[in-house]
Amino acid sequence: MTTRTDWQAQVGRTWAENYHLTDRSFSGLTQRLLERIRDCAGKAVLDVGCGAGELTLAVARARPHARVIGVDVSAELVAAARGRGDLLGNASFVEADAASWREPGFAPDLLISRHGVMFFDDPVAAFANLYDQAAPGAQLLFSCFRSPLENPWASDLAQLLRLPPAADPRAPGPFAFADPAHVEAILEGAGWQAVACDPVDFAYVASTGNDPVAEALDFFKRIGPAAAMLRSLEGEELAEAVARITNWLEEHRSGNLIAFGAAAWLVSARKG
Repeated sequence: MTTRTDWQAQVGRTWAENYHLTDRSFSGLTQRLLERIRDCAGKAVLDVGCGAGELTLAVARARPHARVIGVDVSAELVAAARGRGDLLGNASFVEADAASWREPGFAPDLLISRHGVMFFDDPVAAFANLYDQAAPGAQLLFSCFRSPLENPWASDLAQLLRLPPAADPRAPGPFAFADPAHVEAILEGAGWQAVACDPVDFAYVASTGNDPVAEALDFFKRIGPAAAMLRSLEGEELAEAVARITNWLEEHRSGNLIAFGAAAWLVSARKG
């Protein structure tokens, strides 16, 4: 379970410090999102849960006449995004909860998110707020993970560390939207129409450096399902866990690259 409070504290801080690594791990998915919106209208674009701003800034560069706003609950991530985008006059970032945030006079005709919408406490209310502020005919497109079993970078790590399964698989967190029927019910309950969940696969890149195993190990110590568990271990328990993960990473190494298959949904909808 990953909550708004987590993103405003340790999780958000860690992602802000390592945004170049998370951008790399999601680079294939970012490209798929950009391809899907290439032919969409969008002069007022809202990036929900924008993180450190990679998708927001890519859209702003591709649409120099559009106004693009990224919203995130993490002050550290918003600060990182502002630092990256200070030369782009048509992009701005707001520290706020998209579940309730609105800006007077801003009615987005394109709403996007790269894995930023699975953490709402009340997702129906959050998507209803997005629907209410959107322009008539607005398009919504976001990505979210499919099931953990289809994402071995997560399920294998959980098995290696003997992590218990989530008590509530629909609780706020990376895999909260794994069930497409659940996602459709949320969006339709919020008023969105023509909901579609299209499966996409991409390479989740953990390292590309000269010592890929050590770099991937360091990555998973900071980001993902192993991070909190590894921070809680010490002594022999920590050494054993690190050894198991190291062997697993060696098995997935291809030269200087360590990457895993990753599975996501591209979810689209529109406002009538």
